[in-house]
Amino acid sequence: MMKKHLLAFAVAAVAAGSAFAQAGDTLAKIKSSGSITLGVRESSGLGYTLGNGKYVGFHTEMAEHVVSDLQKQLGLAKLEIKYQPVTSQNRVPLVQNGTVDLECGSTTNNQSRQKDASFAFTTYVEEVRIAVKANSGITGIKDLNGKTIVTTTGTTSVQTLRKNKRADGLTFKEVMGKDHADSFLMLESGRADAFIMDGSILAANISKSKAPADYKVVGEVLSVEPIACMLRKDDTAFKKAVDDSIVRQIKDGSLEKLYDKWFMQPIPPNNVKVGLPLSAATKDAWANPNDKPMEAYEVK
Repeated sequence: MMKKHLLAFAVAAVAAGSAFAQAGDTLAKIKSSGSITLGVRESSGLGYTLGNGKYVGFHTEMAEHVVSDLQKQLGLAKLEIKYQPVTSQNRVPLVQNGTVDLECGSTTNNQSRQKDASFAFTTYVEEVRIAVKANSGITGIKDLNGKTIVTTTGTTSVQTLRKNKRADGLTFKEVMGKDHADSFLMLESGRADAFIMDGSILAANISKSKAPADYKVVGEVLSVEPIACMLRKDDTAFKKAVDDSIVRQIKDGSLEKLYDKWFMQPIPPNNVKVGLPLSAATKDAWANPNDKPMEAYEVK
């Protein structure tokens, strides 16, 4: 009987040891499980769902390319991808607690998030802008006085507006959408006069709307934000593998082809193109791969 107890104890100790090793070693976790869980978005500009568990978009497909590079690196005959939808509120905790291995949504790399997670090299540089109805008469920050502004819960867009010197002395009402689609609906239905968010998210929601010509993105760039895939903190081997794949995709031109596919060509579900050309800031991030936070960027 004693032997059995000891054996059970030894097995439990080994299991605990491997679980502990895997907490900080995503590559080992992927190799032993034969699967990887991607954090994906349902209504973002860089990733969205077509329903029935199908997730698409620039960042989603880029992440799938990262996975195929990881599969090669680990020498796996196959590597199953599990898709875990995340929101602005739960994306950091789901990476931290091991539910999601790699989150490639529309997450800004900033200093406060760097305390909780690591970021891969920047793959998209976002500009926060203002979307309005084309007939609203709003052309920039100064016209937001007395208006109702919507943004999405768990995002930093309105804080960014409040910090903008051009917003000094303005009073506006702030409402929150539970996700980007909900925020856009508030603009569409007239419950909000302006939707402040990442330009790619605004452009994507406008292109998917019933009447894209009824909306426009106006005014000043409120902030410049590096968007990157998020992973667990202090997992250097996994971060290097993800970064290496991103560099490969930049160098062989496949990342630019993906960008063209998702932003300059007609996309599902409505076969409308977003029409957001590759920005100078994103080109620069690709030419000089880095994981600098938003605080290192200057708003002109």
